[in-house]
Amino acid sequence: MIATVAIVVLVALAVIATVMFVGARQQAKDVDKAQELLDAFADAGIAVSFTPEQVASVLGDDGGATCADPNSALARSTLLAALSNGAGGPGLRPTLVESRLLQGQLLIIQTYCPDEAKEFQEFVDSLNTVGGDGS
Repeated sequence: MIATVAIVVLVALAVIATVMFVGARQQAKDVDKAQELLDAFADAGIAVSFTPEQVASVLGDDGGATCADPNSALARSTLLAALSNGAGGPGLRPTLVESRLLQGQLLIIQTYCPDEAKEFQEFVDSLNTVGGDGS
């Protein structure tokens, strides 16, 4: 009886240890990917105050919602709605935004779902934006 209980406890502990090990290894991969993104932000001159752990908790290892389907009509319309004047109903108007405003999302896509990056870049290039200097 005692041997059976001891075996069950040991098996349970082994399962818990395995799950924790796999989770820690996945978290380390997520943090490495997040650090890669933060390095890309720094190279592009984008200042961020997030830690790799914070970025990893949002984007995980696959880019989260940003990479779910970035080139779908819904994702594009949501992005275009965010690039409007913020009014509701008939007052809603598109606005000219600086091209660097889209740079962060593009860097996320290039880092987490690079197979979608070319098509998204073409979409961004098709938008009527102004340069980063306000011209």
